[in-house]
Amino acid sequence: MGKAYRADHVGSFLRPPDLLEARKTASPEELRNLEDRHILRVLEKQKELGFEAVTDGEFRRRNFMSDFIDAVDGFDLADAVGRIWQAGQSSAAPVSSVTGIVIRKLKQVRPLTGHELPFLKANTTLKIKLTLPSATQFPAISFKRGVTDNVYRDHSALLWDIVEIMKSDLRKLSEQGVSYIQIDAPRYSYYMDPKWRAWIKSELQVEPDAALDEAVRADNACFRAAKREGVTLGIHMCRGNNRSHWYAEGGYDAIAEKLFGTLEADRFLLEYDDERSGTFEPLRFVPKGKTVVLGLVSSKVPRMEDPGVLAKRIEEASRFVPMENLALSPQCGFASTAEGNLLTEDRQWAKLKLVVDTARRVWN
Repeated sequence: MGKAYRADHVGSFLRPPDLLEARKTASPEELRNLEDRHILRVLEKQKELGFEAVTDGEFRRRNFMSDFIDAVDGFDLADAVGRIWQAGQSSAAPVSSVTGIVIRKLKQVRPLTGHELPFLKANTTLKIKLTLPSATQFPAISFKRGVTDNVYRDHSALLWDIVEIMKSDLRKLSEQGVSYIQIDAPRYSYYMDPKWRAWIKSELQVEPDAALDEAVRADNACFRAAKREGVTLGIHMCRGNNRSHWYAEGGYDAIAEKLFGTLEADRFLLEYDDERSGTFEPLRFVPKGKTVVLGLVSSKVPRMEDPGVLAKRIEEASRFVPMENLALSPQCGFASTAEGNLLTEDRQWAKLKLVVDTARRVWN
């Protein structure tokens, strides 16, 4: 069982404009110095707000999974699969996102978070939280028929090669004093949404339930590699988070028993910020002693949540998971991609203060 961390956040913060510009124009040394200054600032802000575990805001990344792509040779970023993100409002334009294609056998060339951890260890006395993408994130978006299958026979072969890379780094992180490791796994939303289940069957040519079983096995292999006394292991699941857009919807009902009952995480960080997430009823399948982090505060919209409503929703969730096994966070990061969601940094910090204040009100 991991540490409670009643007030939590998913990891990424809005990048300041000068950092976004520097990523395009600055030298590597200039960029690194600017990243350092802004990371020191957000570390201090997290401490000031009262978070027990802190991240660097993912300020050294282009998006939540770029650490892996940058650390592993074999991706072709020029040849990419385009993805369309829907916003939920008919007037909102879709957002395009691209991810590199695997063109040769993957080979790790540096630690996945090797450029992040040393600076954090040197500059905070608080618990360090590091986030990594789930191994399951890549086969669906980086496997291109006629290209990748010249190296890996299918999505499954690619997945398990990625798992081996992830296991090695996760083991090292847990040995190097990282207190909280979070795997970001948005792919599980595909198994909740009928349109994406159909896509899995037609495009990946595999039965969705079989793919779900394999995804759980893959993430569990990674958790086992990282498992160590004093290390909290979390898994974050969302339905898409890119410039305040999303791509999937549906409650956890269809997969809750398998997901919560078999994933070997200490904490489930779950999206619950709007009606697309369904009800709290599937939480009845969460095993005794595991923590559910309720993502009740939206990182997508600037509107502030009512603290009284948040407290009431936490109480509702406690019908299915004991209050001592609940925590609170935003439903996702504020910048899963460097461009960030459509709200101001001031509003970001206001929402994070709301998380801490509400957690103190509910659990203290």
